[in-house]
Amino acid sequence: MTTENTNQLGLGLLRQPHSVIFGPGQRAQLPYLVAQHGRRALIVTDARMAKTPEFSEVVVAFENVGLEVRVYAEVSPELPRENIQQAAAAYSDAGIDVVVGIGGGSCLDMAKVTALVLAQGGDIRDYYGENLVQGPVLPIITVPTTAGTGAEVSCIGVVFDAERGVKVGVASSRLEPVATVIDPEFTLSAPPGLTAATAADALSHLVETFTDLAKNPSPEEMQQHLYVGKNVLTDIYCRHGLQLLNQSVERIAADPLDRDARADTMLAAFCGGMALNTAGTAAVHALQSPIGGLTNTPHGLGVGALLPYVMRYNLPARVSVFAELGRLLGVADSTAAELEQAIAGIERIDALLAALRVPADLSELGVTEQDLAVIAEQAMLSTRLLANNPREMTERDALGLLRRALTGDRSFPELS
Repeated sequence: MTTENTNQLGLGLLRQPHSVIFGPGQRAQLPYLVAQHGRRALIVTDARMAKTPEFSEVVVAFENVGLEVRVYAEVSPELPRENIQQAAAAYSDAGIDVVVGIGGGSCLDMAKVTALVLAQGGDIRDYYGENLVQGPVLPIITVPTTAGTGAEVSCIGVVFDAERGVKVGVASSRLEPVATVIDPEFTLSAPPGLTAATAADALSHLVETFTDLAKNPSPEEMQQHLYVGKNVLTDIYCRHGLQLLNQSVERIAADPLDRDARADTMLAAFCGGMALNTAGTAAVHALQSPIGGLTNTPHGLGVGALLPYVMRYNLPARVSVFAELGRLLGVADSTAAELEQAIAGIERIDALLAALRVPADLSELGVTEQDLAVIAEQAMLSTRLLANNPREMTERDALGLLRRALTGDRSFPELS
C-alpha cells in the first residue's frame, strides 16, 4: 500500500458566535447578554441540570435584571424529535425573544432547533439537511456544562427521529449562536462516565478535523455547503486543542476536581467545535451514528472506540499529518522517519483514550458480528461526513474496518 501525503491548504474560513466568553465564574455575564436580545427568555435544559444549585442561580440572576423566564427541562439524550414538538407546542404563543441552552450537546442543539421552529414554524423535519432554513431564527445563547461536543459554537442541531430510526442534522449558518458563555465550573460536578464520553468526543473532533480533506472549495461551493474541509484557520484551533487535551486528559482522569485540567479540556472542546464548524467531521462520526442507534450507547464513547481504527485506516493518506500530530503531542522524534513519527502520534491518542477508559473495541459497546453489515450499509448514507474523510471509504472498506474494531485489531497497515 502506498502513501498519499496530499494536504494542500489554500483557504482559511471560520464560523463563530458574535461573542465568546470563557473562564471560571463567567456565567455571571449571562443575564446581561440575554437582556441585549429581549425580555422573554426560554431556557432549555435537562432534568439533571435543572436540579442543580448552579441552574437555580442562573434563573434568579435572569429575574434580577427584569427578564421573564420560561424553562423547558425535559431535554433527553440524543435529542428526540418529540422534545422539539413539545417545546414548540408549549411556547409558540409565549412571545419568546431569546432561547438559552444550558447543558450538554443535546441541550445546546435543542436551543438551536427550538429557536428555529419558534421563529419559522413548521416541523423540524422541514429543515433536515443543509441550508434549508430560509429566514432568521430567534437569538441563541449557549452555555455548555460538559467539555466535548463543541455544540456551543456550531451551526448544526442533531435530532434523533425515532420514527425513521436515524439521527439527522439541521445545518444552517442561521443556527449560529449569537453568544456562548463557557464556564469550566459547570463541569466540576460531571460524573466520571460523562467526563470520559465528552472528552473522547472532543478528541475525535480535533483528530478528525486535523486530518480531514483540504477541499479548497470554489466560491459557489462555499455558498452551498457549510462543511468545506480543513483549512489554515481550523488547523490553528486543532493544534491548540490537541495540545490542551494532551496535557489535561490524564490529569482529569486522576483527579476530576482538578480545576486547571477542567478548564483546559473545556477550552479544547471549544477549539474542536470551532474546527468542526467549518471543516466537518468524517468517517468516525459516520460509523458511530448507526452504532449509537443500534446499541443506545453514548455518542462520545462510540466515537472514542472507533477513533483508533479509523486513524489506522486513514494513515496511508495522512502520514505527514499524523507525524505532525506526534510532534505536537511530544511523543515523536523529529529526526525519525515520518512514518515512525505518525505511528507515535496515533499511539499517543490511543493512550489518552485508555486513560479515559473508553471502550477498547466495539464488542464493549454491545456490537456483534451480525450487526456489522447493517452498520456499514447505514454509514454509507452519511455522504456529507464521508466526503471529508482523507481516504475514500467504500461499504466494503467500512465492513473491514468494523471487523477490526470489533476484535480489537490495532495492527498498522503495511506502507511502502
